[in-house]
Amino acid sequence: VQLQASGGGLVQAGDSLRLSCANSKRTSSNNGMGWFRQAPGKEREFVATIDWNGGRSYYSDSVQGRFTVSRDRAKNMVYLQMSSLKPEDTAVYYCAAARGAWAATSENDYAYWGQGTQVTVSS
Repeated sequence: VQLQASGGGLVQAGDSLRLSCANSKRTSSNNGMGWFRQAPGKEREFVATIDWNGGRSYYSDSVQGRFTVSRDRAKNMVYLQMSSLKPEDTAVYYCAAARGAWAATSENDYAYWGQGTQVTVSS
């Protein structure tokens, strides 16, 4: 499984950005997928997750209502639409494929990780 996150960049507070995660292996279209982030000097934290068919999704409290996770199984893509961005959203964002089909919030439930994409939000 190879995951590649993209779409990061430098934006201003209040702007929107959409991250994409491409999966090179079609078998992972049956796995839950997640987004995590790591800010400088902090541990990596859960952001959002979606189950194998997009029926269930969960978010961290800090992004609930501002971020939306979605997936296109036919294209083997997962997206993170981020709106009303805040400076505290600045981090490297990672996508990951879960060990199973469910939506998972713990890093321990993820088997595959992609390279991150930097998101910087200026005030």
